[in-house]
Amino acid sequence: MDQLKRVIVDFKKLTPEVLRLLVEEYPDGYDDADIISFRNAQGERIEAVEVLTEDTKYLVKISAKLEHTMANYDEEDYEDYDDDDPDAISDDFEVDNEEES
Repeated sequence: MDQLKRVIVDFKKLTPEVLRLLVEEYPDGYDDADIISFRNAQGERIEAVEVLTEDTKYLVKISAKLEHTMANYDEEDYEDYDDDDPDAISDDFEVDNEEES
């Protein structure tokens, strides 16, 4: 019996706790085999990775921001925040573009 609460999480609402769990679950990043695809209520195709807690199954939507944040994760960056603070995770990052001149 699967009695877990199911939560879809966008990067904008990612908390330090869920980010930490993601990094623990996928220490080398995730690959195609880890990605779950489904359609939301609006019929949009969503791709996410799954992370479990004792009572919740989180489906975290995949994005470039998520990949960057996981790759650069440092637990000390979040020491001043509560585990459930969605404002702790910054979505400010730069993508290197070698084609710019």
